[in-house]
Amino acid sequence: MKCYSCFLICFFFLVSVLAAQNPTQWRGDHSDGKYTVDKLLNKWPAEGPQILWHTEGLGQGFSSPAFANSKIYVTGMLNGQAVLFVLDMNGKELKRFSYGAEFAASYPGTRSTPTIVDNLAYLYTGNGQIICLDLNSGATKWTKNVFSDFDGQNITWGVTESLVVNGDKLYCTPGGKKNNVIALNRLTGNLIWTSPGVGELSAYCTPQIIKLPARTLVVTMTASHVVGIDDANGNVLWSWEHPNQWSVHPNTPIYNDGALVCFSGYGQGAEKLILSADGSSITKAWAVKSFDSRMGGAVLVNGCLYGSGDADRSWQCIDWKTGEQKYSSTAVGKGVVIAANNKLIGYSERGELFLADATPIGLTIASKTKVELGSEQHWAHPVIFNNVLYVRHGNTLIAYKISE
Repeated sequence: MKCYSCFLICFFFLVSVLAAQNPTQWRGDHSDGKYTVDKLLNKWPAEGPQILWHTEGLGQGFSSPAFANSKIYVTGMLNGQAVLFVLDMNGKELKRFSYGAEFAASYPGTRSTPTIVDNLAYLYTGNGQIICLDLNSGATKWTKNVFSDFDGQNITWGVTESLVVNGDKLYCTPGGKKNNVIALNRLTGNLIWTSPGVGELSAYCTPQIIKLPARTLVVTMTASHVVGIDDANGNVLWSWEHPNQWSVHPNTPIYNDGALVCFSGYGQGAEKLILSADGSSITKAWAVKSFDSRMGGAVLVNGCLYGSGDADRSWQCIDWKTGEQKYSSTAVGKGVVIAANNKLIGYSERGELFLADATPIGLTIASKTKVELGSEQHWAHPVIFNNVLYVRHGNTLIAYKISE
């Protein structure tokens, strides 16, 4: 009995440690923009969903909030410095940490969403500085500059990639000729492997991690290619040409059932690539020029992709299997989309926040309101956590009630 009790104690300790170390990710657990809400409202009140609270003074920025340790972590730029704000679940500021000079040229402000693992925050400035911050002490555990340390160079609007953690590995795309994509030890900052990729500049893309039976892949988009890298050693398994006019590819590829959809604006569109069983090669299934979201992401719900186009500013539904366009609508302005259960939540560049059915029949908008609070561009990707919708608009974070 004593041995059994010891076993249970060890087992539950291990489970709690593993749970505590589960990293946050941009656009949800699988970077796919999909969330689950208990008792989701099918329709909002006429004046829009109830605002539970809002917090101002967060500075300039386009990053999304992250949630861990029963706290909210969001970044902003104040007086040229990047700042991590730590809020309680009611939006009250608990702490703030300054972590270096932020990108202050065109569209100034923080770009990368923080990644939180237990008591460590992984932060990335638009100037290429990675900081591992101890949230308990406020001390910098380690830091790297991907331009000076790894032969990378900045891109036109500053790097916007959100750092991805898988186990003890942290991934980043310096965009250098030698160190194109790298994996660092997240605890020490030491280089685990480096990949030459195809030798192109980075392209604002947060990578997708794909775990297959044979291997784990790191898939990202650089200036003119989609690149598949073996996570075991950094070897390039395949690359696929996917250029656009300005080498801007901020949308994380969507993975489902052995296939990837990669999509971007500025004259490109979407392509579906079928992975071989071991992930070592790809073949093209279809291409859709109209599905050309510039930076608003897309979601896959019940066999259909939903998102907004760039060139014709329309919201579209694309059949995942065939690439057939099911509808195109300009009922609201182009923008960002996430999914809650089988509903779409859109946030347009005009500040429209809307709820719609995810159905290939057409864009059926159940409710719509305007985000009046906040400042500057409506570009940040909304997040759902514990049945609450969070929208960051410049210097303000807003919490909306979207469940019964």
